[in-house]
Amino acid sequence: MDLDALRHGNFSKLGEAITDWEQMAKKLADLQKDAESNLKSKADKANWVGVNASVSRQFITKTAAEFADAHTQANSIAKILSDTRGELIGYRTQLNEAIARGTQQNMTVIDTGEGTFTVTGNTRPDWASDPSGKTGAADQKAVNALREEIEGILTKATQSDTSAAKALRLIVDQAKYGFSDASYSDRDSAAKAVAAAEKLAAMAKKPSDMSLADIANFNRTMEKYKADPLFAEQFAKGLGAKGTLQFWTEMTSAHAGARGSELETMKSLQQNLGLTLATASFSDSDAMQHWKKDLVAERNTNFVAANSPNPVGALGSQVISSLTRKGVYDTEFLDAYREKLFKADKGAGDAGTHDLWVKGYDSLDLVFGDGNGRDPLKGLFEGLSHNPEAAVHAFESKTDLDHMLGTTMYTDRGESLGRALETAVTGIAAGDYTSAAPPHSTEQVQIMANVMNAVAQPGGGSDLVGNGLGESFGNMAASYMPEISRAFGGPNAEVFLTNSESPEGLKTADVTRFLSAVSLDPAGRAGIIVGESVYTSGLLDAHLSNPSLFDGPRDQVLENIGKNAGTIEGIVGHSVADESVQSVIDGEKDYNDALKKKGDFIKTWIATGLGYGSVSLFPGSHAAAGAAVGGFAGGVVGLAVDRFLEGQELKGARDEALYASAKDLYDMRDSVSQQTQWSVEDALEEHHVDLPKDGTSDTVRVAVNHGWDDASEFLTRSKERPSG
Repeated sequence: MDLDALRHGNFSKLGEAITDWEQMAKKLADLQKDAESNLKSKADKANWVGVNASVSRQFITKTAAEFADAHTQANSIAKILSDTRGELIGYRTQLNEAIARGTQQNMTVIDTGEGTFTVTGNTRPDWASDPSGKTGAADQKAVNALREEIEGILTKATQSDTSAAKALRLIVDQAKYGFSDASYSDRDSAAKAVAAAEKLAAMAKKPSDMSLADIANFNRTMEKYKADPLFAEQFAKGLGAKGTLQFWTEMTSAHAGARGSELETMKSLQQNLGLTLATASFSDSDAMQHWKKDLVAERNTNFVAANSPNPVGALGSQVISSLTRKGVYDTEFLDAYREKLFKADKGAGDAGTHDLWVKGYDSLDLVFGDGNGRDPLKGLFEGLSHNPEAAVHAFESKTDLDHMLGTTMYTDRGESLGRALETAVTGIAAGDYTSAAPPHSTEQVQIMANVMNAVAQPGGGSDLVGNGLGESFGNMAASYMPEISRAFGGPNAEVFLTNSESPEGLKTADVTRFLSAVSLDPAGRAGIIVGESVYTSGLLDAHLSNPSLFDGPRDQVLENIGKNAGTIEGIVGHSVADESVQSVIDGEKDYNDALKKKGDFIKTWIATGLGYGSVSLFPGSHAAAGAAVGGFAGGVVGLAVDRFLEGQELKGARDEALYASAKDLYDMRDSVSQQTQWSVEDALEEHHVDLPKDGTSDTVRVAVNHGWDDASEFLTRSKERPSG
């Protein structure tokens, strides 16, 4: 910065700009509030169908998010500008004071252009008669001191000005269309984030020089800034796509076999590095667009650590996937990477994927404490499980889905695939206990239908359940209880409330075989039973509190709901009874444990005002208003879950807890009947509905028994069963 530019700087124009940005931020804050409380809130509750359901809702949701980002960006710009202006005015004051002191001490300061200046002592008028020959009125030490002081002021002012300009450009470049969500309270915080990223990128270029202490400091900084958009982008750009993959290759090689605190540090580093790169992936700047393309292009590159004696290191795809396990990555990036990886995986066939990725890489270990990272599909699936939109894109193709399910017979990727499928069909990211589940889209229901169809295939489809997918299949079934109920209820079964875009998109035969197969897995069975019970209790609560939801007598509602509960859980009970292998009996403890775990999980969601995936209901004026998180959370549903947790005993049963065992077919039937009757009683009491208790309970009991018997018929029609 030129001396005169700061010395005579007029910051009034900058002040006017700041005022404009501050006013803009306030207006955008009002628009954000209005968009979230009115636009998006009403869109979430609306009964969308057809194009509106798939296009308008998504457009409104993204528009509301853009208002939030616009406010964040305007607010950050206003604060950075205001902070910078204050700093520059302060430096201008310091400069003018220094020059004034110099003048008083007979020194002159002159701007010589292009950031240079001179400080000289004034000539003494009597110097010619001074015997010492001293020509200046000021001591040279004073001149030097003033020069250094002014240099320091100008350096700080330059740093303030240039770092602010850099941060502002980075914020604006973050989003090619729309606005950035990068939020900063002042110039200094943005500048520190950028500086920290540049420092870490420089360190990562020389991984062999990093001691354990250096790595610990590196990790602490990354932990602090992993969600900071400017930091993440600067780090990724500074290291480059290839440099990023080489860095992690070097880290895993140098610390292979880590134990104790070293292992914990490396696990933390892997997580923070993955989260940082996930944040960076959302930047739309030209530099980051090239970085993402370059990263995908390196998927077949052989990365070898500098000191490795083995010429075969890690494929770029193996390194990339080891870092996508944590964090939410940009959808376009995941789509591009997944397309390439799926193509390669399908090319090897279902049985050849293990050899494609693992053979020749036996010494490779890219993941600390969780597998070895040799199968890049596992890391990709984990990444998809954190991004519902990308997960839907991944499994829309039935061919791709069938291949990935088929590969679980030959790999250990089943659990990771299951989590990705859960995210795809539910719309909720793995581990997200705060977001409301959106209505199931037509695409999501079709993916669920395709999964059910794959499991329903004779000659091995049911074997998929045992490949690490059982628990996820059970959770998926729980989330799709509205559509499953419609499948058993037949066309126009309006009593089974749902806001699904495709409420009748599941085929009864496939649903039956799917539930039958999943019920033989302890965790899968627990998911089905808990999901059915929560959905049934929610339906009863909704209908008894709001009779207008169904145009018909209440007895008909109770009969339909009770029969459906008996049918779904009857399929589970009959399937377990049909299976004569000892493993089912031996798995009772696993089932009981899974049931308790599932109950605890649902209870957590209800306690936070949410529901279980899209199983819960919210009261509305239309029959399709159900099946979405965000409505009642507690009440009748909470009491139903309490019984799972408390193991409340059945009256007259052989001292067995509710649903605690499926060894006795009729004990389980009685459990379903009793649980449904209790939910009716709870709803009647909750909403002060005047219906005869005994007659109502008897209606439900008879309906459940009919549904239970129908379950046996459904199974007989859909699969081969043991005789006698």
